[in-house]
Amino acid sequence: MTLELKLQNLKKSLLDMGSVAVAYSGGVDSTFLLKVAKDTLGDKAIAVTAKSSTYPEREFKEAKDYASRIGAEHIVIISEELEIEGFAKNPVNRCYFCKRELFTKIRDVADKKNINAVLDGSNCDDTGDFRPGMKAAEELNVISPLKDAGMTKSDIRELSKKMNIPTWNKPSFACLSSRFPYGNEITEPKLKMVEKAEQFLLDMGFTQVRVRHHGEIARIEVNSDERNKFFNLNVMDKVAAELKKIGFKYVTLDLLGYRTGSMNEVLTQNEKNI
Repeated sequence: MTLELKLQNLKKSLLDMGSVAVAYSGGVDSTFLLKVAKDTLGDKAIAVTAKSSTYPEREFKEAKDYASRIGAEHIVIISEELEIEGFAKNPVNRCYFCKRELFTKIRDVADKKNINAVLDGSNCDDTGDFRPGMKAAEELNVISPLKDAGMTKSDIRELSKKMNIPTWNKPSFACLSSRFPYGNEITEPKLKMVEKAEQFLLDMGFTQVRVRHHGEIARIEVNSDERNKFFNLNVMDKVAAELKKIGFKYVTLDLLGYRTGSMNEVLTQNEKNI
């Protein structure tokens, strides 16, 4: 199926819905979805963003900016995952609790504004990893129109570039809770450590960054083609000194580099079926 046909199918599905509330993070997928929804439905498409300690301030500011450029109504709600029973203990199905809370609150917003459908930005590539949040979306009748239209991440980036959407080449992002091994408790101070460490690396010029929090150890993941930046004593010393100042005792580089869902690599199939 061609990109244009996929885009036509997406627009048709949005028209059939009539009015939509997009679960909006300011990332590649949800920004593209919001832009197409706004172009297709006008004021009957709104964005809803949840602010919490797992969502970095830089991402929130960018989301507000992108929504403003698109011209969509942007509603900000509070969804503090650490207050959800069981979430902070970081179980294997942590994302289920988070997404259920998020989508319930967005559904409440949609109902108050007489909006028919709640949408998320999941695409076809998202089905290849362990994503318990999809179960919550299914239970609450959240629609994934990008996935339904057969769009992959590369499709969305290509179309975004053609449509001059500024997020077309934005690095992928996942909430800060994904930086902790399952079973390790998540706290606000730990989240702040990760946020500060990742912001420092981004400010140094790294484009795709994860700082995985293994207790006293920071495990840094960067794009595979950026790993060689660490073959410099000044860079190593600077990064180590800053991350120790943030609170880590030991600072390490993951030799494989960044890959999505690296914390899922230790899960058994039985654990994924929870």
